[in-house]
Amino acid sequence: MLTLDAIRIPMDRGALTASFTIEQTARVAVLGPSGAGKSTLLDAIAGFRDHTSGHMSFAGQRISDLPPQERPISILFQDGNLFPHLTLERNLGLALAPNGRRPNPQEKARIQEALTRVGLQDMQDRKPGSLSGGQQGRAGLARVLLQARPMILLDEPFAALGPALKAEMLEEVRRVADSLNALVMMVTHDPNDAKRFADQVILVADGVAHAPVATADFFDTPPEAFRAYIGS
Repeated sequence: MLTLDAIRIPMDRGALTASFTIEQTARVAVLGPSGAGKSTLLDAIAGFRDHTSGHMSFAGQRISDLPPQERPISILFQDGNLFPHLTLERNLGLALAPNGRRPNPQEKARIQEALTRVGLQDMQDRKPGSLSGGQQGRAGLARVLLQARPMILLDEPFAALGPALKAEMLEEVRRVADSLNALVMMVTHDPNDAKRFADQVILVADGVAHAPVATADFFDTPPEAFRAYIGS
């Protein structure tokens, strides 16, 4: 499980605080107004942003002081984290060899297997610019498969996709996470994404990342801050 214990994360205006625990294998949507700190929360968990007090742990291990590359986390951003000048094989090879060396034959076989699992078989020689948005998202998920880490953070990687393709990609995330037995935290501005994908919701508002609430309960009786955000 992931535990944030009295975390305080500085922001441009004020700070974001968080104290909660998320069970392993949970699917959690992170909702809240723009600028409230949703991405800030994920960045802190991933190790890209410092916190000034409290600590984080995962599966009983303190991760607060670990650099990002040593944390048990894969993260997908809106841009898919793909280098435009590299083929998919070289991009995905970085998950197995971060020093940038070319993948060996065994690693190439693993990369091809991952591409096949996300529906991109025989595309290892394509560059990101030749792929559709959905295909780029699938390539990012193939990298998550290769990293095989027990926590996946999604910072709106499918925000630019249409509703049908986004629903398809969220289902693909579910399959990947299930295969890895991974916890997933997903930042989204779309309540329908949360209803479709998540079993819990974290509301980020007014300087607080609130403890997770069951998705059905959250939308049955939305907090005032969320009602104000969506205008109802």
